Amino acid sequence: MIKKSNTGRAQISLEFLFIFGLLTILLIYSVRNVSFSEGSPSVENLRIQIALEEKSLANAISNTISQVYAQGPGSKATTYVKLTYLKNAGYVERASKVKNPAVFITYCNMSGRPGTYVFITNKTAPFEPLTTGDEKNVFHGAAIYSKKLSDNSSIWGVIPSPPFSQISIDNPSGQFSKECGAKSGSTYTLYGIIVEPADLPSELKIVVEWNPDRGDSWSYNTTAKELRININPGG
Repeated sequence: MIKKSNTGRAQISLEFLFIFGLLTILLIYSVRNVSFSEGSPSVENLRIQIALEEKSLANAISNTISQVYAQGPGSKATTYVKLTYLKNAGYVERASKVKNPAVFITYCNMSGRPGTYVFITNKTAPFEPLTTGDEKNVFHGAAIYSKKLSDNSSIWGVIPSPPFSQISIDNPSGQFSKECGAKSGSTYTLYGIIVEPADLPSELKIVVEWNPDRGDSWSYNTTAKELRININPGG
């Protein structure tokens, strides 16, 4: 009697199981990796997205101011800007490496470049805002309203929360603090709107008007989630 050997079949079965198991492990790893990436963006991606939103916010404010300024006294304009990453404190902290981050918004005519300036800061331990170089962290939106407001404490406010509208930089190396801040000895103080990410909406309402009977004013309402600005070129 001739007996057929099962060695070949067994070997094929073991190889198949090994390959199948390996492919299964790779598939599971890939699914988990994709899920992790989708649920938690990379730091580099966060930096890019947050920078884009800072720039978009600065442009939206400046464009609305320019529109009202061009239309003249009594004019008013409203703009909406979408925010996804700036309103997430975890995202902002990971991207900027700033503990307890806040968004700082101010207006200055720096080196003949008037407009809105936006950057991330820490309210209690601010670091220097820079507009150039590898450490650049300030984003500018150009406007035609040539006024310096960032050195005036009376213009800015956040309501109904207690106002916190300034950061002070000692011995700054960059030009932004020197040109836009109020100087006291070697310290330069910048005034503006400071908003925590949690107080920002997914769609920010920006209202700008030119009321000749009022001076320049900027206020952010954390309940209504809107930024209201009055310009007064002659005031």
